[in-house]
Parts: sequence; structure tokens; C-alpha cells
Amino acid sequence: MERLTEAILQRTNELPEGSPVSAKMLLHLGSRAAVDQSLSRLARSGKLLRAGRGMYVSPVRSRFGSHPPSAAKLVEEFATQRGETVVPSGATSANALGLTTQVPVRIVYWTSGRSRKLNLGKQSVQLEHVPSWQLAFAKEPAGEIVRSLAWAGPEKVRGALNEIKAKVPASAIQQVAQQISRFPGWMASALSRESIGA
Repeated sequence: MERLTEAILQRTNELPEGSPVSAKMLLHLGSRAAVDQSLSRLARSGKLLRAGRGMYVSPVRSRFGSHPPSAAKLVEEFATQRGETVVPSGATSANALGLTTQVPVRIVYWTSGRSRKLNLGKQSVQLEHVPSWQLAFAKEPAGEIVRSLAWAGPEKVRGALNEIKAKVPASAIQQVAQQISRFPGWMASALSRESIGA
């Protein structure tokens, strides 16, 4: 068992920061029961952090001690492993574009997968399932515009769009406007006015 625990620790330490590990990924090292037991033992001793049900992550070690990986790294690695699209929430995007000065208290990401909570020590990261249009242009500046408009909602979309126009290149707004059929009516209406310069 000691050998298996060491092998698991070595394997997890070789992964990029924030890479989640599950028992399924380690079955080449031992039986499911033995791997589960070793993962639990490593979590109890603080050598791994339990990030969610059946999911573990290595803490980052530095000369100042160890700390959880960054939420952004965990989410990025998680999305890659699961093949999901995961992006910062609308409130985070709105804050980044200066539409609000409120910094979200909770760390929330939007995902194409199911809603779930990940833990990083005392910090929790909420993944919320949203409709696919809110994930459009995932890693591009245009995606931040879409998420900010989703955050603004039907009542504030025009004002938000005017504020965004002053802060981003016109090409990014045009990129969103060219995909108008992907978005709900209220947003499509605001964007179509924009594209004809109304």
C-alpha cells in the first residue's frame, strides 16, 4: 500500500498545476479499492487536496509552504480533461469591462457541463451550467462582451452595449453582431441596432 501511495504521489506531482486527479486515472497502478484508499490517505495527510467528489489536486509547494493551486488553473485543467467549455461568469466579465465595480465575492464560472462545486482548501469554485449561447467565443474578447450582455439582461442591455463600445475594438462588437442568430431576441435586437448604426 505504501508503494502505491508513493506511486500516486509521484504521478500527481508530475502533472501541471491545478490538474485534477481521480481514481479512474490511476487504475494502472492498482485496484480501485486500493487507489481510493491511497487517495483518501494522501488527502488526510495534506499531500493532496480533495477538490470534489472523487477528485483530488496537488497543492502548490513553495519556499513559503504549500497552498492550493489557483482557481483559474484548476478550472482550465478540469475543462481540458472533461472536454467542457468553461468561462468566467457574466459578473466577472462585466467587472473586467468596467460595467460594474463590484468584484464578485464567490468564484463562479459558466460551463457547458453540469453544475458542480469544486473546493480549493477554504475557497470554493462554483461551476454553473448555462445555455450554449452564453459560452460563445469562449476564450476570445468577443466572449467577454457576450457574457457581459448576458449579465446586464434585457433591461440594461442597451446601456451596457454603449459602455462596452467605448472600451473594446469595434471589430469585437462586429464579431458578436455577425452571430446574432445564436442569441436570445432581446440581445439580438440590441446587436442588430448596433450593426446598422441605430
